[in-house]
Amino acid sequence: MFRGIEIILRGRDPRDAWLFTQRICGVCTVVHALASVRAVEDALKIRILPTARIIRNLISAVQFVHDHPIHFYHLHALDWVDIVSALKADPEKTSALAQSISDWPLSSRAYFQGVQDKLKRFVESGQLGPFSNAYWGHPAYKLPPEANLLAVAHYLEALDWQRDFIRIHALLGGKNPHLQSLIVGGVSTPVDLKSDAALNAGSIALMRDLALKAKDFVEKVYLPDLLAIASFYKEWTQIGKGVGNYLSYGEFPLSDNPSDLFMPVGIILEERLDRVHLVDQDKIAEYVTRSWFGYSGGDAQGRHPWQGETAPKYTGPKPPYKELDTEGKYSWLKAPRYEERPMEVGPLARTLVGYASGHKRTKELVDKALKGLDIPIEALFSSLGRTLARGIETLILVEKIIEWTEELADNMGRGEWEIHAGEKWDPAEWPREAMGYGLYEAPRGSLGHWIHIKDKAIHNYQAVVPSTWNLGPRDAKGQRGPVEKALMGTPVADATKPLEILRTIHSFDPCMACGVHIYDARRKEIGFIKVA
Repeated sequence: MFRGIEIILRGRDPRDAWLFTQRICGVCTVVHALASVRAVEDALKIRILPTARIIRNLISAVQFVHDHPIHFYHLHALDWVDIVSALKADPEKTSALAQSISDWPLSSRAYFQGVQDKLKRFVESGQLGPFSNAYWGHPAYKLPPEANLLAVAHYLEALDWQRDFIRIHALLGGKNPHLQSLIVGGVSTPVDLKSDAALNAGSIALMRDLALKAKDFVEKVYLPDLLAIASFYKEWTQIGKGVGNYLSYGEFPLSDNPSDLFMPVGIILEERLDRVHLVDQDKIAEYVTRSWFGYSGGDAQGRHPWQGETAPKYTGPKPPYKELDTEGKYSWLKAPRYEERPMEVGPLARTLVGYASGHKRTKELVDKALKGLDIPIEALFSSLGRTLARGIETLILVEKIIEWTEELADNMGRGEWEIHAGEKWDPAEWPREAMGYGLYEAPRGSLGHWIHIKDKAIHNYQAVVPSTWNLGPRDAKGQRGPVEKALMGTPVADATKPLEILRTIHSFDPCMACGVHIYDARRKEIGFIKVA
């Protein structure tokens, strides 16, 4: 969807950009804000103090750990789980299954009987809500009733868990979504052990408790569920492969050194894990050949974001120019390319780059999962691989949240309460013209913001977002983007109920902002899907 945030920013104070860009998405909440402040800081050469860096890392990692389980249970699990089938489950056998894969305390026969009774009342009421238009009974479903009942129970538990865990964002940012505590040059979260209105010993204790509970949920519910479900769908390690090129900007700075990152930066080409290539942002370009935008000088050439244009061009090619131009263009997304190559971004890209780079914890967890499922590393190049990578990444980051909480407590204990250096906050200290970029790894993948500041105002602003990398249309060479390529060859048992297509699309976790209409060749509306 086109909303023109980049146009809205022109002429505004660069220090305010993050408040606007954060509204690009209501799902990822804080990620555009972080990319934006980094872009301004890069342009003006502003450094970040250690305590502010830790707070930013915590805010970011909490977003990941909150987002990934929600994606699985509430957006993607129902591509694999047949809710109605759970009504036929034996609660005793479900209890035995649960206890065989985890020591999570909520696993008794009585507990699952209660969940099944609740589900039965829900179905009998006829008010199925989010389940009303699903493809229950579809032949592509393979889980036994007991596994379906287990997944339903954890679907409901995840609703309660996520509501509790995201309180960390309220502590660090005032609210969620759209935190209010970021600022160019640091954060505005007050740190004062003696104040009830600031981060203090009580705040640290609460964050530590929430993080430990999250680790328990991820280790004993989320990851075991992923692995259990994956064991029934191993053929999906051969479906949804994509373009075979993977990009990660790296994330979570550990010091002032820009290359000192917890998650490594890198590029993997043609599925080769024997070499990780460096990332050079100068090699990124966006095409609008098949997009409802236009470039001055023609649409056949790609443009680096600093020279990018946001010029909507969507009317028909002939008078009266009222209908949407569908003769050559078909998307509101541009087509990003790296050295003219389409690149997949997201948890799988980060996991593969980490694995190939020798990231210790990534290698441990990936190898453990592969061994448990008896599949090779190449199986990750798939729809199922993306889903597994998301769960592995969640455990890695929830462990790191606990470490960073302790690091923050240590800094506070030593009196390192400064959260903003105050450097170059006054526009009088700025150069007449400056350009900068902010690279960030969002839960959905590589995100970049590019800013051109001129006469103390935004002259041009461009954002290249994860869903644009993954869902972008074909470019001037006709190369398909990752999602388009991944869908090629997908088996579909029933064209009127394309469950298999949803599995691959949802494995990328696309971020859609509004409604989508579906038409057949005679332009008759088949259905209307509204994505909240």
